[in-house]
Amino acid sequence: MSDSASGCTEPRTAVTEAEVEALVSGICFKTGPPRTLGVEVEWLVHELRDPRLPVTPERLEAAYAALRTVPLRSALTVEPGGQLELSSPPAASLMECIGTVSADLDAVRAVLAGHGLCLVGLGHDPWHPPRRFLRQKRYDALETCLDRGGPAGRHMMCASASVQVCLDAGHEEPGPLGHGRRWWLAHQLGAVLVAAFANSPLAAGRPTGWLSTRQLMWTRIGPGRAGAPPLNGDPRTAWARHALDAPVMCVRRDDGPWEVPEGLSFREWTRTRLPRPPTRADLDYHLTTLFPPVRPRGHLELRMIDAQPGDDGWIVPAAVTAALFDDPEAAETAYRAVKPLAERAGPRPAPHNPLWTGAARSGLADPELHEAALTCFAAALEALPRLGATDEVVAAVAHFRDRYVLQGRCPADDLLDRPHDPDPSPSGSRATGGSPTAHGKDIRT
Repeated sequence: MSDSASGCTEPRTAVTEAEVEALVSGICFKTGPPRTLGVEVEWLVHELRDPRLPVTPERLEAAYAALRTVPLRSALTVEPGGQLELSSPPAASLMECIGTVSADLDAVRAVLAGHGLCLVGLGHDPWHPPRRFLRQKRYDALETCLDRGGPAGRHMMCASASVQVCLDAGHEEPGPLGHGRRWWLAHQLGAVLVAAFANSPLAAGRPTGWLSTRQLMWTRIGPGRAGAPPLNGDPRTAWARHALDAPVMCVRRDDGPWEVPEGLSFREWTRTRLPRPPTRADLDYHLTTLFPPVRPRGHLELRMIDAQPGDDGWIVPAAVTAALFDDPEAAETAYRAVKPLAERAGPRPAPHNPLWTGAARSGLADPELHEAALTCFAAALEALPRLGATDEVVAAVAHFRDRYVLQGRCPADDLLDRPHDPDPSPSGSRATGGSPTAHGKDIRT
């Protein structure tokens, strides 16, 4: 969610509906051989001594001021509720990505520990209600916009965290690594990733009835803001139409509060040119206010995975996802494994369809998702050595497969087994039960 929060920019040349469609089609899918990989890892920030205690804004600000002096290769940003996000630079390999982000996380943790704080890998805060930390015009507008649909928007903004995996769009030509196949696969395999890595079953200290409460909150925001386009056509055309028909979050102003229109699509804005004509800068900004499970930004940004327990828990979904998309054999296996799930998804785009709902509610207790996950994890484990993954990373994925996937479980089940535990595997030690370390080794090297 840490997209640009800048104000209006020049030049202010108005764009037409046709220009918008052409621009979106041209910028959101940059095709070519898949060569780079990135991750965006979000974390809740809690008290080191007792994560149930609230952290004051003053303490967060002091810690974040100290972090701003630390040299990092990843971009460090703060989310509306005070969550931290590290966004890696594009990496030429899985291990380069893991090494960069892991080193940056070590530096961040050291600073936070000095302030009595820690990073916690959970998809949704299990105790604290949503609370705004950042006071910026972008988030004022987003809160006003989302509040019209109920409280889910504030939970998404201020109480959620994720592992987002960024992949090249793929070849222009068809095939296992073609951009059309990868776009389709991301939306069907996405439900399997939701189920396998669900890690947010609690809110306000109680089970919600969903293994991924974070995904539930995203679903409740609505299809215009947080939904995917239909998958029955060309990805570029479908996404351009979706962006045009999506609601405008705000009309930015150089002075004073930003206007938050109700029921105004970007398409309508280009036609009416009210309250002022939209510009290219407005279009660029509008695209950052859409939060589908898969967001095309030149590359594909997979946004459906809950934050994971343990210091290194994020590495497992990053490795599995990279293997299933960038290794041709694994990609073909994953495609065949999830193809039967498309019928269950039906015509409604993700995440507002029965397949994604079942994944968020039941995780791998769902028999069809469990079967697909077994096949996909097996394919990923075979592919990872071909992608240059170390033995430790392969062992971590195997450990996750054995502990969760084979058992039809996910990390959320661990939390439900001990709902009154004051410390549900926060990211404080690689020796915790939720950490994907392999026989005590650091899996990042």
